Amino acid sequence: MQNNFSHPRTKAIFVGCVRALLFRVHFFRLAVLPFPSLEIERTNFFLHVLMFSSGRVITPRKLFHRSAVFRATCQSRQCVTMSNTETGKKAAAFAAVDENIKNNQKVGIGSGSTVVYAVQRLAQRIKEENLNIICIPTSFQANQLIQEHRLNLGTLETCPILDVAIDGADETDKDLTCIKGGGACLTQEKIVASCAKQLVIIADDRKDSQELGTNYKKGIPIEVIPMAYKPVQMKIQDMFGGEVILRMAQQKAGPVVTDNGNFVLDWKFTKPCDSWDKCNTCIKMIPGVVETGLFINMAKVAYFGTADGKVNKRLFNKLQL
Repeated sequence: MQNNFSHPRTKAIFVGCVRALLFRVHFFRLAVLPFPSLEIERTNFFLHVLMFSSGRVITPRKLFHRSAVFRATCQSRQCVTMSNTETGKKAAAFAAVDENIKNNQKVGIGSGSTVVYAVQRLAQRIKEENLNIICIPTSFQANQLIQEHRLNLGTLETCPILDVAIDGADETDKDLTCIKGGGACLTQEKIVASCAKQLVIIADDRKDSQELGTNYKKGIPIEVIPMAYKPVQMKIQDMFGGEVILRMAQQKAGPVVTDNGNFVLDWKFTKPCDSWDKCNTCIKMIPGVVETGLFINMAKVAYFGTADGKVNKRLFNKLQL
């Protein structure tokens, strides 16, 4: 019997069947590979569809290698971005500590990622210069930072008047009016700041804006008594418009709970108020509101670090108000 396998048409049919089978096998392997995101998975899928259609067979080893290279490239780009941001935070924190902290001071320690660098620098100076500094925390996180670096821990009961408080901000406008509370520590942060002779703001330059709401889109945090969150939510929306959202936790079911056992509402305003001072007063007059994340006429100086390690310093100018 004549062997027709050498016929071009027969070969084409056979190769097509093999490719279809291999495609199904590789599609299954592709589906179970540990990709870090759906976008990367989709990119690799179409990459290998093109390769199969062109007649090239990709082994599982090559498939995984290409996926790993793609992941590494994405991660390296993210690291560069994060590194630039952290450089700015560190530069601002170090400059603020070097210029504002002196011996025998009582210092308020704020909350957030930028404050971590401030505490690191403060611990270095205390060790190198043998400074006598008492630190008052604004949150559980700040308390932990102080203890981890073996700094002197104080309270507002023993130190009701502070020389300086150093804290971060979610956004700062041209008048040094700040939005704070992204970490849900706004009430204790404002209490400590109000006890300090000088509030120093530290942040990377993304937080430096001409008007509030330019860069920070998450809204103004408002701490509320849990039973009052719904009435407060409705009243703020009726008075000022915009959208008021109950902040939900990321790694627990239900809403975020502050160190004081309260809830946090985020007011996403549609346009900046003509007077943040009046707006802040109106919101605080609503029964159930504990505190707002608007820090008005409190900051005396702000340090904004850039990606190249430089620091822009801005002083509070009362004449502009």
